[in-house]
Amino acid sequence: MAENPTSGEIGKTTIAPSVLSTIAKLTTLDVPGVSRMAETKQIASPENEGVKVEVKNDLIYLDLYIILSSDNNARLVAETIQERVNRAITEMVGMEVANINVHIVDVDIEA
Repeated sequence: MAENPTSGEIGKTTIAPSVLSTIAKLTTLDVPGVSRMAETKQIASPENEGVKVEVKNDLIYLDLYIILSSDNNARLVAETIQERVNRAITEMVGMEVANINVHIVDVDIEA
């Protein structure tokens, strides 16, 4: 009996960590209450500012470093970021997010 070539895997898709970082960064910046991403010495490249991505065993681990706008509830903003980034990555690349840590580094005080 011959195998059906369309029933098996055709190949492999690889997603670069920089793609995951871009998705996480743009999604985070779109959350109300986020002023901007924070600079951190832990992250080597400026295009990935504020985002640290690790992929282990096909699971994504994210650390997001943000600066909060004043007059916002930090916990609610962080929870919204976690929900939206998780959904964006899952829907866009089909990978599972294991952990999203949100680090609030500073608060922008409006004069």
